Amino acid sequence: MAELLLVPEVAAGATEVVISEWLVRPGQEFKAGDPLAVIETEKAVVEVEAEKSATLLKVLVAGGSQIDVGSPMALLGTLEEVGSDLEALLAGLGASTPTQTPAPPRREVPEAETAPTSPVPDPAPQALGLPSAATDTESAPATGQTGRRFISPIARKRLRDAGLTPDGVTGTGPNGRIVRRDVEAAIAAATSASTRPDVPAHRQGADQPDQQHAAPATEVGDWTEVPHTRLRRAVASRLTQSKQEIPHFYLRRSAAIDELLALRSQLNQHAPVKISVNDFIIRAVAVAHREVPEANVIWTDEAMRQFESVDVSVAIASERGLVTPVLRGVESSSLSAISASVKTFVEQANAGRLQQKDLEGGSISVTNLGMFGVEEFSAIINPPQSAILAVGAGTP
Repeated sequence: MAELLLVPEVAAGATEVVISEWLVRPGQEFKAGDPLAVIETEKAVVEVEAEKSATLLKVLVAGGSQIDVGSPMALLGTLEEVGSDLEALLAGLGASTPTQTPAPPRREVPEAETAPTSPVPDPAPQALGLPSAATDTESAPATGQTGRRFISPIARKRLRDAGLTPDGVTGTGPNGRIVRRDVEAAIAAATSASTRPDVPAHRQGADQPDQQHAAPATEVGDWTEVPHTRLRRAVASRLTQSKQEIPHFYLRRSAAIDELLALRSQLNQHAPVKISVNDFIIRAVAVAHREVPEANVIWTDEAMRQFESVDVSVAIASERGLVTPVLRGVESSSLSAISASVKTFVEQANAGRLQQKDLEGGSISVTNLGMFGVEEFSAIINPPQSAILAVGAGTP
């Protein structure tokens, strides 16, 4: 029986998301737990999983489009319903094919690259309920009369970050479309061959980190303007709000770490993964929160919420921007487990694979600039947490 697939609330307070990529095509069966689509929030990329087995009858929102949380994004049903009157099924559910709304210009996929100017509808996809090329270039054939190649938004973004082009990349998605796994294979091949191009000389040094995370830069005279990504906008807005609304006061303390460094050296001779000073600090935060449970809290409008376990956020300056994934139950974690978890989060952050649940929770964050020689800095609290620990460099 046909039913609507609604956009889930993947982030607390989120009202809209961007459909980055469809992982199944109309007419394709799937099982419970299979990923159906990739949606993008302001801080994470999340896969929407199927709650039960069914068949995708019709895509209602094209890849690269923005949609409100709770709105219908697809029509699901049985294999026998493929090819039936899908508009009648939608009408029976009180829905219709929505008008495609492209995401705002700040999104990662340039508007000029979303569709041919004179698309030619393909009758085969329409028979399966797929929107025509005029509204869904992501689901159209990989090449057409214009000779264009089609690529998912995430794949295009990953290629651009790596300084590569779609030329020479073989698409394994529907109708030969280039998807994320194709790009990752191409990037791996390019990296092993040491063929990644250098940053163009006209980009100013201070702007170079942002060039890897934003839409193409625009040159105007002797300066370069780099559009903000969704992630950078979210971080700027969040921290500005925090600094304005949360009373910040700062406590500073130096600590002798001679014995800690000696212990680290001994443990790394036998540890399955190399343990960093930062891993010790994260573990020490958990011990301190167990000693002083009054600190393991967050503020709400109604009460102080005190936690049983110690969950600690770790600030990671990823290739995509600043993120703060949360380590759960640090009070019962070994140093090796903490180290392995942090390394996993770094890899996921750089690949854009952190999920929203990874970024929620915790009562304190740890941010460390010691490896850059920074001796002291004043960090901004990550709401709704109550504290942040800013770690500087160790000196003899």
